[in-house]
Amino acid sequence: MDSEISKLNQKIQQDALFIQDLRKELGKVVVGQEDLVNGLLVGLIANGHVLVEGVPGLAKTLTIKTLAQTMDAAFQRIQFTPDLLPADIVGTLIYSPKDGSFSVRKGPIFANIILADEINRAPAKVQSALLEGMQERQVTISDSTYKLPELFMVLATQNPIEQEGTYPLPEAQVDRFMLKVNITYPTKQEEARVMELMARQALPQAGKVVTPEQVLNARRTADLIYVDDKIKNYVLDLVIATREPARHGLEKIKPWINYGASPRATIYMVQAAKAYAFINGRGYVTPEDIKAVGFDVLRHRVLLTYEAEAENISSEDVIKSIFEAVEVP
Repeated sequence: MDSEISKLNQKIQQDALFIQDLRKELGKVVVGQEDLVNGLLVGLIANGHVLVEGVPGLAKTLTIKTLAQTMDAAFQRIQFTPDLLPADIVGTLIYSPKDGSFSVRKGPIFANIILADEINRAPAKVQSALLEGMQERQVTISDSTYKLPELFMVLATQNPIEQEGTYPLPEAQVDRFMLKVNITYPTKQEEARVMELMARQALPQAGKVVTPEQVLNARRTADLIYVDDKIKNYVLDLVIATREPARHGLEKIKPWINYGASPRATIYMVQAAKAYAFINGRGYVTPEDIKAVGFDVLRHRVLLTYEAEAENISSEDVIKSIFEAVEVP
């Protein structure tokens, strides 16, 4: 086993060389936001979609656009607005008066990287137009189904739900996102650097350093990363604790949880931890990897009661209590 992991470590270090190049290019444009950059990289390697939440002006869109610029792949930005229609995303049938036939005009969803900007500013029917593509990697237009590219990733931004003109995402759609990353204001030093970079006529640009083939190869390598049975049980204990907190001596938080995490949380936590191990050049998953991705995997899957909201308890407070209570292998 040790020799296999050693060989895998060597393969990972070779296949993950582009990660450093990608970080370097991102760093030319994006200052700080380490959590966001790590979340995007984990989603990219784990083949998962990422939801990013934060107030306006925190470089959510800029970071995602810059990531797309570093890749030699098709990129589409969709600006979600209240008057957007589902056909504006997936496409529609176009009638030709010349021969009386219909042809398919594919929508922007048929790209490799999709930026769904301010996704919660459009009604639920428009948000739900993404569901089939995100889960099944295909789109149905009229009575025909069309496959999406092998490299397909939805990166969505949203403003806090309480802001005016926003619509909460349906639970079924939120659960399709592997990760939800919350970002906050930069430090004074970071903001000073932002001011230096952006207060110029010529803004910095990232170069293309990654091909889709490199990403797909990295995903195949990440799939091989070793996950010990103790780590798998640790993940199961964490997820089940969101549904049955009393089993881990967490009776206090039981009244705060309306619904615990779905089985997708179990699957995604292992996949995300493998990706996190990959970008750190390791062929095995540690409990620290689970902790590193755990909040992003669980924060949008633990639904709270009105009692929790009345007491100003957040899902992060609940998740923190669970990580502190569940025994680490």
